[in-house]
Amino acid sequence: MFLKRFLEGFPAHCRYLTAIGLAVALATAPMHVLAQDQLHPPKQKPPEAPAKLPNVSKIPADPAKRLDFLLGALKAAPDENSAKHVEAAIWAIWLQTPSDTAALLMARAKTAIDGQQPQVAIKLLNAIIKIRPDYVEAWNRRATLYYLQNDYADAMADIGQVLIREPRHFGALAGLGMIMEDLGKDKQALDAFRMALAINPHLDKVPELVKQLSEKVEGHDI
Repeated sequence: MFLKRFLEGFPAHCRYLTAIGLAVALATAPMHVLAQDQLHPPKQKPPEAPAKLPNVSKIPADPAKRLDFLLGALKAAPDENSAKHVEAAIWAIWLQTPSDTAALLMARAKTAIDGQQPQVAIKLLNAIIKIRPDYVEAWNRRATLYYLQNDYADAMADIGQVLIREPRHFGALAGLGMIMEDLGKDKQALDAFRMALAINPHLDKVPELVKQLSEKVEGHDI
């Protein structure tokens, strides 16, 4: 099993934390990706060929089915431009919450983060998690803040909650690779990066990290 492989070779005092927390979220997807203005194409030089985006008429209205559809479209995206548009739509779904209170608190948490007030943001995220423990992105953002403070134990515990609710969270899996690499666990990092790429083959910088780690761990590239 994947978890069993991850635990192999860990010091005893790390195994519990690794079991309950499998990743550090959004390490490869900065928080500004979740902003609504990121859902629109950036004002850059247009690509040589039009991006092949999913047929809007075929996207299901139900959020769960829409997420399934978009994850499939992301994996099959023919180029980076179309993949980034699909990825942004996935982040937007993960950001959604049916709770107006949670949405308001999340907006305030983002403001605190933008204002370099991580402790204020953590308190706001604590409140969101208390009222909406099913809200993946509240756990996700709090984990990110813990990670940025080098608080790996709390970050991993929170990301364990993220992956319980959404095991296809490619940001969390890529983040797991980063934290495992920080801890000197190159094999675990390589496994995590490969799992992230299996879901989202278009993650920035991750293919190069896989190449580097595979050469280091296995003696050859991918």
